[in-house]
Amino acid sequence: MRRQKDPGTMLFMAIAYTTIALLTLLCLLPFWLIISGSFTSENEIIGEGFKFWPSELSIDAYKAVFRNPEQIYRAYTVTICLTLVGTFLGLFLTSMAGYVIARKDFKYRNSIAFFMYFTTLFSGGLIPWYILIVKYLEWKDSYLAMLIPALLSAWNIILMKNFMKSIPDSIIESARIDGANDFTIYGRLILPLSTPGLATIGLFLALHYWNDWFSANIFMTTEAKFPLQFFLYKILANAAVLRTDIAANLSAVNFTAPAETLKMAVAVIVTGPIVLLYPFVQKYFVKGLTIGAVKG
Repeated sequence: MRRQKDPGTMLFMAIAYTTIALLTLLCLLPFWLIISGSFTSENEIIGEGFKFWPSELSIDAYKAVFRNPEQIYRAYTVTICLTLVGTFLGLFLTSMAGYVIARKDFKYRNSIAFFMYFTTLFSGGLIPWYILIVKYLEWKDSYLAMLIPALLSAWNIILMKNFMKSIPDSIIESARIDGANDFTIYGRLILPLSTPGLATIGLFLALHYWNDWFSANIFMTTEAKFPLQFFLYKILANAAVLRTDIAANLSAVNFTAPAETLKMAVAVIVTGPIVLLYPFVQKYFVKGLTIGAVKG
């Protein structure tokens, strides 16, 4: 026989679900305004502002973005390749570094961890970084300038170390008794047990590579090598210049150079794929952030 809940519990659950639903709606409203604004005409936004549903659907902003579809597809390809390669290599290097400094039998693990943490307090600055990349490494206009610097992060290594410390030492000891070496322990035991931590750091890395436009801005000169974020940034900059020129040279007030709607369309194009990816790693993301804090 199914046990009925008491009225107090049912009232609490109703209030909790209602509150969560309202908060979810408040979080979704900005995204809906962005999508609605991207399908609104420029003149309507200038005259009436942003609305939840446009009076007349318009795809002028998307036409402006996809005026040269080959360039958009090429920029998408560059960004996707950088994100996949950078995330895979970054996870491999970060997990190896975290595994080493999490091992209690490693003599210098505290010293190395201190030097890693020290880099989060001080930075060499933009100019020395630029000189290193361009003059000494000669990565000007190279994909390596966007790929290599972000592979390893002290914060990610420390996060992975704290997660791996939560793995019982008995697992490693039993594997050593069976004759497993460090690479076998790392590949067959540690990595499968570190899925939440890997998913968390993988999300951090993927978001960085996907949203990175600054590296391309200072290192890339060939338009065919522009990633998506920087390419769309150039489109927005050109649209702003065009809008300023039209306003300065024409006496008419109602001009249709897309600027506000173009920003909304660019936001949809950029955030769409990464927003669709987030629900698949959300459960690992939450677990990976909390387990190290609870057990570490």
